[in-house]
Amino acid sequence: MTGKIAGVFFGVLLTRNIFGALIGLYLGHLFDGAMKRLANKQNVEEWLTSEDSKQSIFFYTTFSVMGLMAKSSGKVTAEHIEVASELMDTMRLSAEQKEEAKDAFREGKLLGFPLKKKIQLFKQHFGNRRDLCQFFIEMQIQTAYSDAILEQAEYDILQSIAKQLGFSQRELKQLIAMWEAELRFQNYKKQKEQSEQKYRRREHSNRQSQPQPNSPSLLDAYAVLGVSERDASRDIKRAYKKLMAQNHPDKLVAKGLPPEMMEVAKQKTQDIQSAYEIIKKHRKI
Repeated sequence: MTGKIAGVFFGVLLTRNIFGALIGLYLGHLFDGAMKRLANKQNVEEWLTSEDSKQSIFFYTTFSVMGLMAKSSGKVTAEHIEVASELMDTMRLSAEQKEEAKDAFREGKLLGFPLKKKIQLFKQHFGNRRDLCQFFIEMQIQTAYSDAILEQAEYDILQSIAKQLGFSQRELKQLIAMWEAELRFQNYKKQKEQSEQKYRRREHSNRQSQPQPNSPSLLDAYAVLGVSERDASRDIKRAYKKLMAQNHPDKLVAKGLPPEMMEVAKQKTQDIQSAYEIIKKHRKI
């Protein structure tokens, strides 16, 4: 608006007729438009470098790639949707945030989803944060295993993501093995909770003890920490501390992880802690 007023003023001042005023008005309009575009560009650049932008990119990329992962096997199953829904519940998303997550998930299912372009944008913001990149890959591994089977198409996507984010094939296989063991830990906890609930419902009518699910194996505990039973206790302790530091919720959020994903990180640290306790008990350390 400032440009239009100044344009009319100087147009009349220089030509002293209506045509000069109209020319000045037009030039002022162009000036205002240029200033508005410049302001918008500055706002966009400012947003792209903000923490809100980084967290939004992490959030949207996670759910859109989850949609791609689910679709890669040829059909989005009820298990895929359940994993995505459970993640939303764990993150305690608001109704509006759930809709954003669903929109991202649907985008990932579309034919021609630009995976490399999306991961490239993700890498621009988080490429120097290996712990966040690993957290992202682990969430995609979780999606791939939603039906308990890792199919070749799903593995190909994981391999493409890992390579683009700087993880070797060996490192990816180790992350997959760690997740498989962690999945067994989580299944054990679910079975134990269900067993305890059944017992509480029946305790007034039936005093007999309820059968307990099998405890996680020692080998699973080693796998969760990414170590071997052949490793020395000091090396296992070092691996445990490193994983706890990498997955500490507050540290991850400070580095750009959306706060909503803090509960997911908390669950992971609990599994790491449980695995280490099993190893400590076995080794008496």
